[in-house]
Amino acid sequence: MAAPIRRLVLDVMKPHEPDILEFAQTVADQEGIAGVNVALIETDRVVQNLKVTLEGEDIDTVAVEDAIADLGGTVHSIDAVVCGTRMVDDHETPQDP
Repeated sequence: MAAPIRRLVLDVMKPHEPDILEFAQTVADQEGIAGVNVALIETDRVVQNLKVTLEGEDIDTVAVEDAIADLGGTVHSIDAVVCGTRMVDDHETPQDP
C-alpha cells in the first residue's frame, strides 16, 4: 500500500473562467482534501497561472487532476509532495540560496 499523500503543491494553468473562487471551491470538494490554497501567480489575455496547495489525510491525485481538467485547467508540474503518516516541512540547508 502506498503512503498517503498529505500535501501537494501544483503549478496550474487555467482559463480566466471559472474565477479563482469557484476553482478553489471545486478542487477543495475532492476526496481526501481538508484544505486548499490557490494563489494567482500570473495572468495574461487568455490564461491564468496558479500555485495550488492542497492538504489532507489522503489526497486522491486522480480526482484532483480530473477536477482541474473539468474546469479547463492543466497541471503543468507537481512542485512539492508530502507523504506518510505525518506532515514534514521543508528546512533550509547550506545549499539553499
